[in-house]
Amino acid sequence: MKILIIGGTRFLGRHLVNSARARGHEVTLFNRGQTNPNLFGQVEKIQGDREKDLDLLSGRWDAVIDTCGYFPRIVRMSAEALKSKVEQYVFISSISVYADFKKIGINESDPVGKIEDETIEEITGGSYGPLKALCEKAVQDVFGMDSLIIRPGLIVGPHDPTDRFTYWPVRVARGGTILAPEKPQIPIQIIDVRDLSDFIIELIQQNVSGVFNATGPDHELTLGAMLDTCKLVSASDAKFKWASVKFLDQNKVAPWSDMPVWVPDTAEDAGFSRVNISKAVNSGLKFLPLEETVRDTIKWAAERPEGYEWKAGLSAEREAELLRLMREE
Repeated sequence: MKILIIGGTRFLGRHLVNSARARGHEVTLFNRGQTNPNLFGQVEKIQGDREKDLDLLSGRWDAVIDTCGYFPRIVRMSAEALKSKVEQYVFISSISVYADFKKIGINESDPVGKIEDETIEEITGGSYGPLKALCEKAVQDVFGMDSLIIRPGLIVGPHDPTDRFTYWPVRVARGGTILAPEKPQIPIQIIDVRDLSDFIIELIQQNVSGVFNATGPDHELTLGAMLDTCKLVSASDAKFKWASVKFLDQNKVAPWSDMPVWVPDTAEDAGFSRVNISKAVNSGLKFLPLEETVRDTIKWAAERPEGYEWKAGLSAEREAELLRLMREE
């Protein structure tokens, strides 16, 4: 098959290229050439801006995968420009599209969030999900049944630029006393980027359309079990000190950013890490062992330059300060 990828040199995009090429497909990348421009020397590249240079896309493809659509106006432009050039439009959305997370077992038919000003083009905590939902609608308006919408949860693994998972394997490998949030029984959902990429390419091969939640694993995973796996894989002497939600709140330790992966287990967010993925699993989504994800993430993180500035998690100094405050309580 011939597959066009909008983006293709960052996290999910680069793994999609690997998954597609491993199956013998021909890949073309369309991006601005600003991120990892020397990656994939053997892959056709069309350099351009998706707002101004869509006329450069003069070929024909079996599918396009849009990995970096955030604003409905721009996604609609891309979809309309490619309508006569591709058979299927694959849009990478997010589970953040859902209107709320009170329900345990959110499925693909549950309502999505709305935003008062649908023309806004600014990503905030409140706008990200509704804008992604509007992007989905733009694709569906143009391609109808020939569209595939993927709603991933937290994507993890090698080459993750966000550090929203990487913090934990690396921190646990360092050992010592580690500040952990709330309690070990907190449910979490994550998906290895390689599993997600393989699943998407498999759906394209089968010409599947529709909407799919895509996170994992296919059994309940807890934060404690994830941290224990990190400890096992790295053979560290880590000891976890579980801080209460009250303590973390009082000391302005933010969920998801300061304490990656974690969202407090409240009635308001009861469904955030309990999303229904049965449709994806029944359609072929498979999962690498968590041990493999952790091991490969640690190995990749070790290759980053010295002095790398972390984008999520606590600094060693801040963690030490918080642990001292906990001892003084």
